[in-house]
Amino acid sequence: MSLTRVVLASGRSLDLAELQLSSTYGGMLEGYPCKPVNEMRIRGLRHCAARAFPNTPVHLVPPAREYPDQYSGAFGPVEVLPEVACVGSFHSTPLTPSNDPVLHRSHLVLIWFQPTPTVPSGCEAVPELREVDWEGLARDHEL
Repeated sequence: MSLTRVVLASGRSLDLAELQLSSTYGGMLEGYPCKPVNEMRIRGLRHCAARAFPNTPVHLVPPAREYPDQYSGAFGPVEVLPEVACVGSFHSTPLTPSNDPVLHRSHLVLIWFQPTPTVPSGCEAVPELREVDWEGLARDHEL
């Protein structure tokens, strides 16, 4: 049973099996949102996703970045990512037509950022998530 279904722009339906939501800057004790901090946060999400799903490819959906301040601090200009970091395990029908759809699924772990802590659903998911190249990134596996 899936938590929800997301429909990609290509028309492919993805079932969301597992979802982790966290505040993008919730654990930040000092400093400010900037490129080095954001890259460290993204590396941490990738690492955790790869450890949690060792046999599944992981893909970062490139996040929107805002630059609200014209001044630079010690680590460069302020660079803000959307407020919620998401890691989701998705599966869909097999990529390879010869694979039995009863015994096989394609799967991919996606990391993305969104402005609110909502579960993506149908065609209501953030546009960047709906544009994922599933056929190029996911991998088939046998159930």
